[in-house]
Amino acid sequence: MPGGGALTHEVVELRVHGVSGSSAESLLDHPVVIRVAGDANAGFYRPRPGFGISNRPAGMHVEAYRWSALTAGGAVRTLSLLFLLPFMLVNLAVWARPPTGGSGGLIGPVCRLLAATLTAAFVLSIVGVTVDIVGWQCTPYEPCVRNRPYLSWLSDLPLGPRLALLALLPIGAIRLLWWLGERSARVFEAFPAARGQDRGGVEDRIDSPGFWNDALVVQRLRAIHVAVGLGTLDAILLGAQLKIYPTPVAYVLFVATWFLLAACVVLLCVPARRVDDGPGRGAVDERGIHPLRLVVTVLTVSALVYTALPLEPPPPREQLPGYEGAVAALIAVQAALLAVLTAATLHQRRHSPGNGSSWLGGLAAPVFAAAAIAAAYGFSAALVYRVADFLDRGEIPNPARPNVAHAPPLEPPASYRWAALAGLVAIVLVAATTMWRVLSSRRRRRRMAEEIVRRDFPDVPPEAVPRRRVVREVVARAAIAEQLSPAFIVFLVLSLLGVAVVGLDLVGTGPSELSQRLIATGGEASTNLAIATDVGMYVIGLVALGILVLGLFSYRSEDTRRSVAVIWDLGTFWPRTVHPFAPPCYAERAVPELAKRITALTTRGDVVLSGHSHGAVLAAATLLQLPAPVRQRVALLTHGSPLHRLYARLFPAFLGDPTLYELGDRVGWRWVNLWRDTDPVGGPIFSAHHPGERPRVSGPAGTVDRRLRDPCAVVVDPDDTVPPPIDQHWPYHTDRGYEAAVHELAGRLDPSGYPPQRHR
Repeated sequence: MPGGGALTHEVVELRVHGVSGSSAESLLDHPVVIRVAGDANAGFYRPRPGFGISNRPAGMHVEAYRWSALTAGGAVRTLSLLFLLPFMLVNLAVWARPPTGGSGGLIGPVCRLLAATLTAAFVLSIVGVTVDIVGWQCTPYEPCVRNRPYLSWLSDLPLGPRLALLALLPIGAIRLLWWLGERSARVFEAFPAARGQDRGGVEDRIDSPGFWNDALVVQRLRAIHVAVGLGTLDAILLGAQLKIYPTPVAYVLFVATWFLLAACVVLLCVPARRVDDGPGRGAVDERGIHPLRLVVTVLTVSALVYTALPLEPPPPREQLPGYEGAVAALIAVQAALLAVLTAATLHQRRHSPGNGSSWLGGLAAPVFAAAAIAAAYGFSAALVYRVADFLDRGEIPNPARPNVAHAPPLEPPASYRWAALAGLVAIVLVAATTMWRVLSSRRRRRRMAEEIVRRDFPDVPPEAVPRRRVVREVVARAAIAEQLSPAFIVFLVLSLLGVAVVGLDLVGTGPSELSQRLIATGGEASTNLAIATDVGMYVIGLVALGILVLGLFSYRSEDTRRSVAVIWDLGTFWPRTVHPFAPPCYAERAVPELAKRITALTTRGDVVLSGHSHGAVLAAATLLQLPAPVRQRVALLTHGSPLHRLYARLFPAFLGDPTLYELGDRVGWRWVNLWRDTDPVGGPIFSAHHPGERPRVSGPAGTVDRRLRDPCAVVVDPDDTVPPPIDQHWPYHTDRGYEAAVHELAGRLDPSGYPPQRHR
């Protein structure tokens, strides 16, 4: 039905865009559109009647769902990309677990505990800058506050009130995290779900009712993480007071703080959901949350008041007492948790059904967790050392190099220095591994690409050979992603070794002890150590700056924006069931909203749900939520889809091959997937066969994938001046094969038994 033939029933083609978003006019190929449902953040649009030209048959309408505002917002999104990146990565880890027939086992609790340590690490970094570097080490020394009126007034305060005042800044930083994570939740995540569909935990299937309704779980986790952050601050303040001026009150408050942190650990290990309403239903377990809020408020106020008391302690020397030990202890805990997570993932992988297509050997969960830890300590080390460097009048603090005469002896924790060195080693080795894989696979990828372009363009004139060569290079580059798995495995191994070695500082046999011995000997070894750690600090600072610049430029360059959006949309697709300060999940509004709109449309006709890129993932998740009577009137068209290339491989427990086959069954295999060899993001879902070839899988799954030739030609058309463009990932809906697929799916929807057609 490619032309203007008539339909016997009404069909709505509902388009869902992908990464980087698109205007409604571009999605609909229409100059004037109107919003028919939703709002400015996420709305449904249709061509305005009477404007433009359409050759579609009567009864066939087109509608677009534009959700790009859910992940847009220049300044806030860029800040989130930088500050919330570790939290987003650890939230991804739990969704990347291998598939099992039951629950997630240890992986869920371990990921939640790792997430709590990241909150503690964030607070420790702010404490290191404010309470330790500024309040304890800098302000007592006249050279540090000279010509700095913004600091000199602090030196006039007694030590206790000064530390208590500066301790308000970490509290403000926790509130900033709260705001960044909660900023869009009221608009983007607060989509009402059916009664009884609140859920918790990560053990549910993606098609379970209420999967996309985690507002109460996030509230529960937020209370626990605020308690962890404030408890960490209280422990540092009270621990320092015990070293300065120990009293029974300080001991009581210190012990109470550790009981508070232990209670947070217990709450994080206990599943958030309490099942008591029958199968598949439950409620979020709020037991202990309200007392927790009260206790942490009382303890924090008490710790601040006690710290502010002028107890006339001895003058401070070196670092804030107990601070460096706290940093080393936290790294040791993270090393243990990361090792447990890796072991649990390997164990679960061995017992996982159908895990053969998993990327990273099924180790995506610990890779994401290791990346979260690395990002957290990279940012922390860069922040603490850059501030200390600034206050130290330009000399990066390092025990291997004596301070100049005019600089105070500022000493950030040695663990940060070694974390920077470990980060430098990891960056160099991972970059080398990546380069090796890209170069070593180049010949194989080019041979593969050469076979494709020769089959697509067998006989071309000599003047078109350079264009065909360009197409070959594009096809070869599009296959790079599959070659990078070894680089991530190297990163995981280095991360495990790095945190384990740095964590040995806790028992006095770690790198800090080694560095002190090298410093004592003097000579070339200590100088090389200082140079290496300095370089590590600069590299980590440049990486953080690069992420910020990348976020800013992503709003000026379409190609950069598309690349960043792939990573961002991948990270913010899943609900926040591990870290409440992670960026908000756009799917928590998009999926239920799409389901509601499709349900309404199917009361008056049929729907061809068309999803591009991440829109294909939203479409699949939506169909898995729809009841059977609605699914019978829906067909699925995906294009440029990362469903198998990314999601099935990285998240096999939730969108693996069994789930994709089940999705096909649920829609009666009314499913067409369009893909191109030049597309670096999308790809085939079941069978990567070319036209004329036999499908690589049997049954109806072999009919889903349709490969589109890109470009359509390498010679200049007689009525054109340039050769056809290489479309790669975008757009698909302007391709002739796309329109043919829409008409085919519309014809496969059976109109028998439907209510009379009603035109809108």
